[in-house]
Amino acid sequence: MTIRVRYFASLRERMGRADEELVPENLASVADVWKAVCEGQPLPENILCAVNMEYAHADTAVKDGDEVAFFPPVTGG
Repeated sequence: MTIRVRYFASLRERMGRADEELVPENLASVADVWKAVCEGQPLPENILCAVNMEYAHADTAVKDGDEVAFFPPVTGG
């Protein structure tokens, strides 16, 4: 099984891809997923996250088959 990772808006451009799949070895949380895709960089506080289409925090647990999404900060008026 795998964890599907999705990127939205400017994060899609920054990462150079819309999504990818990871083998969930040693991935226990959303923060671990971010570190796996960003060469060990910590999850920025202003990035929004979701697990299986529900907003999540950096310490939210992940497991086989989950979809983890990352969104840039939202602005507007």
